[in-house]
Amino acid sequence: MTAPKQRYRRALAIPVGMALATALAFLPDVTASAADNAPAATVDGPALSYVVNVAPGHGVSAHVRKAIARAGGSVVVSYDRIGVIVVHSADPDFAKEIREVRGVDSAGATRHAPLPAQSTTDVGTPKVLTAEEVAGAQAADGQDPLEPLQWDLPAIKADKAHEKTLGSPDVTVAVIDTGVDDTHPDIAPNFDRAASANCVSGKADTTDGSWRPSAAESPHGTHVAGEIAAAKNGVGVTGVAPGVKVAGIKVANPDGYFYTEAVVCGFMWAAEHHVDVTNNSYYTDPWYFNCKNDPDQRALVDAVTRASRYAERKGTVNVAAAGNESYDLASDSITDPVSPNDGTPSDRVIDPHQCYDIPTQLPGVVTVASTGAKGLKSSFSNYGLGVIDIAAPGGDSTAYQKPEPPATSGLILGPLPGGKWGYMAGTSMATPHVVGVAALIKSTHPHAPAALVKALLYAEANPTPCTDPYDINGDGKVDAVCEGSKNRNGFYGWGTADALAAVTR
Repeated sequence: MTAPKQRYRRALAIPVGMALATALAFLPDVTASAADNAPAATVDGPALSYVVNVAPGHGVSAHVRKAIARAGGSVVVSYDRIGVIVVHSADPDFAKEIREVRGVDSAGATRHAPLPAQSTTDVGTPKVLTAEEVAGAQAADGQDPLEPLQWDLPAIKADKAHEKTLGSPDVTVAVIDTGVDDTHPDIAPNFDRAASANCVSGKADTTDGSWRPSAAESPHGTHVAGEIAAAKNGVGVTGVAPGVKVAGIKVANPDGYFYTEAVVCGFMWAAEHHVDVTNNSYYTDPWYFNCKNDPDQRALVDAVTRASRYAERKGTVNVAAAGNESYDLASDSITDPVSPNDGTPSDRVIDPHQCYDIPTQLPGVVTVASTGAKGLKSSFSNYGLGVIDIAAPGGDSTAYQKPEPPATSGLILGPLPGGKWGYMAGTSMATPHVVGVAALIKSTHPHAPAALVKALLYAEANPTPCTDPYDINGDGKVDAVCEGSKNRNGFYGWGTADALAAVTR
């Protein structure tokens, strides 16, 4: 089974089965000057968003400000510490003109759809557990009511880890995603409002509740947040690290797009608010892969790289989903049929060594593959030797990997907005398991820098050898080829995440 090609990991959910910090503390915003709003040439294109990348740490020079205005642009926000400026312009030649300006390293449009983005088909909403299914769950002593259905917790020894510790409330993880419903009874006890914001515009909005998804938006971020840190409180499910804090940083617009300016804002917000680990279960729209030989796409890679690297320098471990198209990310070529997903996509053959899924393939980011209930690579999970760092449960079709009773679904159970619970699957669901383990490592080693947390994450993973041959549907044909050794390979990286090791070593 191959998961459908959709915008998120990604938000990849397979809808199958049962179903306040102040702006001053943030510091990146620059007030538009008169030069920003100087008269520009008459333009007749749709208003688009751009990133303009300059030398970091010096602010926006008057020369560049004037050039932006002359080229028909207006500054929305400037992240001076990384040299990324978010600009709106209706001039179709804006990027081309501004790239010629002295002091501009790169610049490019972050989208094809006008502001606001055009509506597209989003992922389906998972079926929720019925009241009868919730009431009928039989939990053992010390378990939350739905925990027996969570085969994924013992798969990474999280149940055993919880006998030692639930994690520290001094550790905060941030879900950079579609929004988090902090009123959910499984999330509310551990929610960190001060570290939460809405970054959709590229500039952080700290209005109370701005981080929540609307009723029409995807439940993806809420599900992810619960997988990480659902409280062990006698209600619903249990997270991998049910004692840590979780924040919501909303970066997906109402149409489900994760644009570069929002992703940059998300990483910067996390960095400035002392977030220990970020969860990134998406790719940055509109390109599944961003090729550095294209000036627009190069600018997007540059901007997100600067932001994610800055967050890591500030102590944040960034963890991202590998994707759900069964791609070998270490191969010489991949056919990408979905980009640009807000314009007119076409089949394009890309070199994954030169064209990057961001933030997944960025330096320093922990890249996560998905496993199913039998511990094998999920049928849909991307893979690749040297690309995949670690694996964790993300679910799979029950027909391929069926869990042991009392669990009934091969997908991952988690919270949904409105006080509900349901199943989803994808590398989107594997990533929060790794984030939870990283949070437990940080809880055990509170002074560990990001590099050490990552090193321990890999060193403590359970080595998982290649599945060879990999015939997940049993039809006699090899579905993917795993390369590498037991200790590091293209399916499972350094191995399967181990929560017990995280709290005992």
